[in-house]
Amino acid sequence: IPLTREMVDRLAPANDRLRKVLLMEVKQGRVSRRIAMELFDRTGDAEVGHLLSFFYDDVASAELGGEELTFDLSVPANVTYVANGFVSHNTIGLAMDCDTTGVEPDLALTKAKKLVGGGTMFIVNQTVPRALRNLGYSDDQVDAIVKHIDEHKTIIGAPDLNPEHLPVFACSMGDNTIHYMGHVRMLGAVQPFLSGAVSKTVNAPEEVTVEEIEQLFIESWELGLKAVAIYRDNCKVAQPLSTQKKEGAAADGPQIERVIEHVIVQEPVRQKLPKKRASKTFSFRVADCHGYVTVGEFEDGRPGELFLRVAKQGSTLAGIMDAFAISVSHGLQYGVPLRAFVDMFTNMRFEPAGITDDPEIRFAHSLVDYIFRRLAVEYLSLEERTELGILTVNERLQPTLPGVEEAATTNEPSLDVLPLEDRAPSAAFEHPPAASHPSQSVQGEQIHGDVVLCHVCGDIMQRAGSCHACPTCGATSGCS
Repeated sequence: IPLTREMVDRLAPANDRLRKVLLMEVKQGRVSRRIAMELFDRTGDAEVGHLLSFFYDDVASAELGGEELTFDLSVPANVTYVANGFVSHNTIGLAMDCDTTGVEPDLALTKAKKLVGGGTMFIVNQTVPRALRNLGYSDDQVDAIVKHIDEHKTIIGAPDLNPEHLPVFACSMGDNTIHYMGHVRMLGAVQPFLSGAVSKTVNAPEEVTVEEIEQLFIESWELGLKAVAIYRDNCKVAQPLSTQKKEGAAADGPQIERVIEHVIVQEPVRQKLPKKRASKTFSFRVADCHGYVTVGEFEDGRPGELFLRVAKQGSTLAGIMDAFAISVSHGLQYGVPLRAFVDMFTNMRFEPAGITDDPEIRFAHSLVDYIFRRLAVEYLSLEERTELGILTVNERLQPTLPGVEEAATTNEPSLDVLPLEDRAPSAAFEHPPAASHPSQSVQGEQIHGDVVLCHVCGDIMQRAGSCHACPTCGATSGCS
């Protein structure tokens, strides 16, 4: 409000709080409407009342970098009125930590504020106590109502609250909401003062019908709105309530189907091992690292705990492997199957890695890789290990794995074998008889065409000239 220093000296001569605030705001260039209203309530001066009948704002146009003038409103002769191209709403109000959110109503009377050190603190809107006092409530009643809002996150059912005052504290969400046409009428009241459309959401309830939304658009057009954005509650997520009308259903029949799902959450239960239990201990060597593994078993023979001893006590590797063994033990006791651990930790690559002293697992990519390969050999079935690709050297060298029958080659044409004296001399060279079994002259079984597995570590060998070499352990088929 464009108050002058002379008006302040004339209307507020006493050196009180109001005069100090007026002088400070006059020095800054303008007086806020709230302070001017307080001065008008005290003095009733006609000149102040005349200035309060206008709204003043200076906002530059974002497009041209200048002022956008409006001429459809009456303004004082000495004041240039420019249109406001910005109206604060809920999103900006939350970012600015404001109690009032401008043209859009508050989402709720309580706000959740995240603390710097962690945690969340709920704060009741600071305008609620002021509004209650303006409505004539005592301090004790105000404290009781604010406490009820803080505990129940709603003003419904607050003690000593007059039901006629509930619309004063209505929000856009919750159990005390503003009617969606109230949003539209608020936009209609603000639109004449703006050059563009208003960025505000019209919150409609979930049960709003198509006809009601159509009427909402019509009334928005009649009020002169340049745009309107409607949000129907629960329109973006899977909703448990179905409000669609069924064809052929009776008019008085139920229109809402309630879908209730009972989700039973079973808490994990730890199965501890008995005080006396069987265990297996075996030593191993991976490259230059020696260690021991002890596996404690349940009464049915399943592994339930793991102890690892590698390197020297107090070293980093020993501490890490000890902590790793404890975590695996807890997982086994809480019901995590061993196959899940084997599937996760096999083929992990880090040092130390290399040749082992285990005749069944000749090569390991890491300590963890060897340990869980060893556990798989001890506790998993052959079918499970075949699916995971964990086989011992002897199992890899077998022509056919135990339990797996050889597939008959029925797609090859049958050959009639003639007596030797009835065959032409070159027949043996033109049609050599098919071998009944694959050749086992090289070390390593060919199980998929030309794929040869290493007889030392079990990995796939690569052809080197007329022989094969293993890229993992360096073993050869004998001629390279």
